[in-house]
Order: sequence, then structure tokens, then C-alpha cells
Amino acid sequence: MTGWQTHGSRTAYENEWITVREDRVTRPDGAAALYGVVELRNAAVFMVAVTDADEVVLVDLFRYATGTASVEVPAGGSDGEDLLLAAQRELREETGLQAGRWDALGSMWALNGVCRAREHVFLARDLRPVAGEAMAEEGITAVRRVPWPEVLRMVRDGEIVDSETIASLLYAAIELGKVG
Repeated sequence: MTGWQTHGSRTAYENEWITVREDRVTRPDGAAALYGVVELRNAAVFMVAVTDADEVVLVDLFRYATGTASVEVPAGGSDGEDLLLAAQRELREETGLQAGRWDALGSMWALNGVCRAREHVFLARDLRPVAGEAMAEEGITAVRRVPWPEVLRMVRDGEIVDSETIASLLYAAIELGKVG
């Protein structure tokens, strides 16, 4: 039993990517409350792309919502398409790379205290350059290849702070035997 009861719901805002819902609820402690939920219309995909030299492909970009620069794994919306096809498209658009080998690593919920946003993580290997990048459109200022030890140091030292990137890197690190 969840302990939560929903008594009504209304859409406060929506666009082609998200819906913001306001629910009238009874909390587990019995108190009445309003609860706001952001729902992503389509799942997101995150790609940990690893080179033959055991480097992780990272992108530098500016995040409007936080007003800060960010170092992240390539990622994006699935736009309702097959998740693997979306991952392949996003990797190509954000890095100018395509992968010969793909592994689905798992899925997670983003900001699950206030969002209903499903995310899927893929490991991409056997990388090669390909036409079709859209880095300017995505706001990407650099694509870099960083050795695994340096990536882990960047997480530890707070250079990588995007939680979805950190979780995606953990999925990949476990899959590749980088952590015990």
C-alpha cells in the first residue's frame, strides 16, 4: 500500500515535451496537500560511448535550467521512437559518432520526487565518425574523449555533477568491470 490517495488532478501546463500536473492528495500522514508532478511525454536515452582506447566520450554544454556549464554523457529524448534508434540518433547528433556495438544497461527515473521521467542507459562501443552531427543545435561546445580513471576522478572532484550522467557512468562502470 502506498499510503497516498489522489482525489483529483488538473493539467497546469503542457507543451510538446512535458506536462505539469497538479494533484489534490492525501499524504501518508493523513494531511491534505497539493502535489506537483512534471511528466516527460517520451523516455530519454543516455549513451556511455567508450572508445577502443577505453576512453569515455563526454560532451560539454550549457544547461539553461541551471544556468551552468555541464560535462555529460550524450543524451536526449526518444521522441516516441524505438529506444535503440533514439540512442543511435542522439549519439550521432551530439558527437558525430556511430557505434557498431550497443548494449542496453538499464533504466531509471529522473528526479522521482517531482517527476515522472523514464530514462534508459546504453553502452556504445566500436565507435567511428559519421556525418550528421547537430552539436550547435544541441548547445554542445566540445566533445572529448576521457580515460576512465580521469572520468571517475571528475565525478569524485565534482567536475561532473549531472546526476543522470553519474548514474549512467555507474551502469557502464559495473558492466565493464571498472568497479567491484
